Amino acid sequence: MVSEETNTLETVRHRLLFACLGNICRSPMAEGVFRRVAEDAGQLHLFEIDSAGMGDWHKGEAPDHRAQKAALEWGVDISGQSARKIELEDFDGFDLILAMDGSNISDLQDIAPHAARHKIRRFLDYAPHLDAEDVPDPYYGGEAGFVHALDLIEVAAKGLLEDLMRERDAIEER
Repeated sequence: MVSEETNTLETVRHRLLFACLGNICRSPMAEGVFRRVAEDAGQLHLFEIDSAGMGDWHKGEAPDHRAQKAALEWGVDISGQSARKIELEDFDGFDLILAMDGSNISDLQDIAPHAARHKIRRFLDYAPHLDAEDVPDPYYGGEAGFVHALDLIEVAAKGLLEDLMRERDAIEER
């Protein structure tokens, strides 16, 4: 008999890290929304999902209260998340590192080992029909900024899941 823990390790196919500046707004919301999208599709067991920030200013803190409120209105509870800084080991431990904006991509490219740079992607690349490249940082704005960020995140999370499932299906067909 296979233990539940062993089975979980065997079924995880994708390890995803969502990244933003401080890991208290966009990346925690993206982590939570993607988790919900994958769960709604019955695919959550295929993923290991985390988020991190470029800096350690908020290390150990829960997401911003406005991000928590907006996410909860989206049906996503992110209150249990804790901010952390991206570490060098993350480039080995994750298959994709999904950056919220161009500045995050540049910062990630600066610290990533050369062999891992291909893992860094702009999150909104998974929502090509949107007229936006970046998930704007809502930290210095009002509640509307968090709702707008969640709108973008929702679309990109669904696009990412579709892309990864299509990739998985293609591999299984071989």
